[in-house]
Amino acid sequence: MFIGLLAPDFYALLLLWFVIGATSMALTPTGHLIKQSCHAEDRPALFAAQFSLSHAGWLIAYPLAGWIGSRLGMDAAFAVLGVLAAAATVTAIRLWPRHDLAVIEHWYPAIHHTHRHEHDGHHPHSYEGWEGPVQHTHAHDHASLRHQHVFVIDHHPRWPKQPESAAR
Repeated sequence: MFIGLLAPDFYALLLLWFVIGATSMALTPTGHLIKQSCHAEDRPALFAAQFSLSHAGWLIAYPLAGWIGSRLGMDAAFAVLGVLAAAATVTAIRLWPRHDLAVIEHWYPAIHHTHRHEHDGHHPHSYEGWEGPVQHTHAHDHASLRHQHVFVIDHHPRWPKQPESAAR
């Protein structure tokens, strides 16, 4: 966006707008981020939400660019939108984990709680059939668990901590 401050004429701006549009299509990792952040069955809803959110951003940015450009000139529009883009980029860099691995080894402390579940590797206990259906709810204990799997954020309430030996 700041390169727009250097554009000498209308044709240079047209070329710049084309380059900005072409690079944003190639460099925006939205699909990759969504695929890594959810399970396959949740992807349609998340892609729809991303589509709505991106269009809401356009609903704000396009009129803002036009209003600033018509009132204060194109240099001001490029400067303001450049600052907004830079602020968004800095925010994303600061919020995103520095070492974002696809497969992460992590651990859960031992806990006692109640939640709906099925019998699997995370919830081992005997099942006699009188408790009701296989998927049911009751209080139970989880031993401390250290494991690794493809990390999907919607599976965890917060970013997991890696054990010391896995972080090296």
